Amino acid sequence: MSRRGPQGWWRHMTRRWSVVEIFDSRPCLLGEGPLWHPLRRQLFWFDILGNRLLSRVNDKALQWQFDRHVSAAGWLDDDHLLIATETDLIRFDLRNGGSERVVALEEGNTATRSNDGRADPYGGFWIGTMGKHAEPGAGALYRFHKGELRQIRDGVSIPNATCFTPDGKRAYFADTAEHLVWCYDLDDQGWPLGPPRVFLDHRDSGINPDGAVVDSNGVFWCAEWSGSRVAGYDGDGNLIYEYRLPASQPTCPAFGGVGLRVMYVTSARQGLPRQKLADETGAGQTFAISGMPPGQAEHRVLL
Repeated sequence: MSRRGPQGWWRHMTRRWSVVEIFDSRPCLLGEGPLWHPLRRQLFWFDILGNRLLSRVNDKALQWQFDRHVSAAGWLDDDHLLIATETDLIRFDLRNGGSERVVALEEGNTATRSNDGRADPYGGFWIGTMGKHAEPGAGALYRFHKGELRQIRDGVSIPNATCFTPDGKRAYFADTAEHLVWCYDLDDQGWPLGPPRVFLDHRDSGINPDGAVVDSNGVFWCAEWSGSRVAGYDGDGNLIYEYRLPASQPTCPAFGGVGLRVMYVTSARQGLPRQKLADETGAGQTFAISGMPPGQAEHRVLL
């Protein structure tokens, strides 16, 4: 568990000044949920507030429009994703845009929507919900596994950083509004063994942990909202890497590309004042950083 302030971090950290490239220049109001499909070798991501799923194949930009918020996904097979919307989890057909409901998700609560989510090594899918205006404690954390949707935690304000260690024994989860990242120990079916413990405590520094992913070496990579960076932490919570980005509100990283050595990072324009948007041309774009340590292949969701 890390409780050190920023000065303590710098003694253990290696800055990595790699070239950050624009992968997709389409600005998202709230870019989120990047997913590298391991069979299609294709990146998907969302603009939550724009109600759209985006992708790119070579120079061709792709987009699917929805009638409600969509935020995160897991892959089912070559042609289908499990997508979290504000009211349900759906099976989405990439070939024709068709969908069917898998399970309702806070359907009767019009004040909330889905946010961050990711598939775990056991075929489950973790998904967080939150108030549409980030109302304190309005959301929750759920896990969907083989037909069962079970609430893991309630009283969540801004759920983020859902990701898993390569051995499948630990899950991470953050509430950005609390500046905390927790970790859960998992049983052999992927369910939490007990209450979580604090992994990163950013309450003194004010760092905002957003989306995160774990690489094949167990490094926890977290996009830090308002921090213009993706930060890498070892398993003990020590900050060891930093990648600066041309966007002050990065939202979530994902590994993909050849050898899973490209880190893709979404970002957001939401809430930035007009002058800041004029100066920050990268706000809301999706970036790519090459030459990274290898990531993990995204796990398949089992229905």
